[in-house]
Amino acid sequence: MSYIEVNNLKKDFVVKKKREKGRLLREKDTVNALKGISFSVDKGELVGYIGPNGAGKSTTVKILSGILTPDGGNATVGGLVPWQERKAHVKNIGVVFGQRSQLWWDVPIIDSYSLLKDIYRIPQGDYEARLKELSEALQLEEFMKTPLRLLSLGQRMRAELCGSLLHRPELLFLDEPTIGLDAVSKLSLREFLKWENREYGTTIMLTTHDMEDIAALCSRVMVIGHGQKLFDGKLNDLLERFDTVRNVRVKYDVAIPELALPEGVVCSKTEDGIELSYMPSKLPTAKLLSILQDAGNISELTLQPENTDHLIAAMYKELDL
Repeated sequence: MSYIEVNNLKKDFVVKKKREKGRLLREKDTVNALKGISFSVDKGELVGYIGPNGAGKSTTVKILSGILTPDGGNATVGGLVPWQERKAHVKNIGVVFGQRSQLWWDVPIIDSYSLLKDIYRIPQGDYEARLKELSEALQLEEFMKTPLRLLSLGQRMRAELCGSLLHRPELLFLDEPTIGLDAVSKLSLREFLKWENREYGTTIMLTTHDMEDIAALCSRVMVIGHGQKLFDGKLNDLLERFDTVRNVRVKYDVAIPELALPEGVVCSKTEDGIELSYMPSKLPTAKLLSILQDAGNISELTLQPENTDHLIAAMYKELDL
């Protein structure tokens, strides 16, 4: 049996519209956030859970963490039903919401950790060993006596991760953990998550719009849209069908030559060369390279696919998300 089992999960929300002029009561709409989601996750997996805004990602995480009760279907995490056995369930999970904090805003983070130790009833020896390990891995030692409100966004996210992992959870939910972080903080956070997963076999479920996070961390990705699961597999398999555009940058030894390019190739001049976009399905890469080589001596050539964000945007558009 898989560690996480989700079968036909459904959740609706009632949303009140703005009251129209002349009406006493506001009209209501029912939003179908989840329309029968089913999936399973094995212990120790690092899974990406992606989709556009409003797709149902956060709703799924809140149900699996015991915050919300579904309107239909069932789910178990480690054999427990999250919303029915919440006290036993939360001992085994950690949750980090990128836009919400579980630490106390005005007190030093070490005091927040001490309170979490008491909440989760962590033995003093285990707490001290785990805190030392996490503070070193996340580079938090110099901030321990600093109130959360005085930390930068990147420092706060590292502090949140430390707090969510103090009790050694078997499962970690990450909802937009790198939102607003700079490049250095993102790389540091990714390296830590890979270390935690590798070192302790922690199951991690990651929801994010940052596709570099998914590509760097997740061996498996699930795509959700309109409250339904649309894809479940490897990220490369998902992107392969949308990877239809290539970009080429070329520098020549002398002046930029005139190129006789086939129809459909978009060419623009840069400061020291040219940049081309083409579709391999219509123009084989080998043929384009031959045209470029025949035009003159090439000093530098870079060939790269469309970046991941563009591919995901193309996928969303095709799936009408």
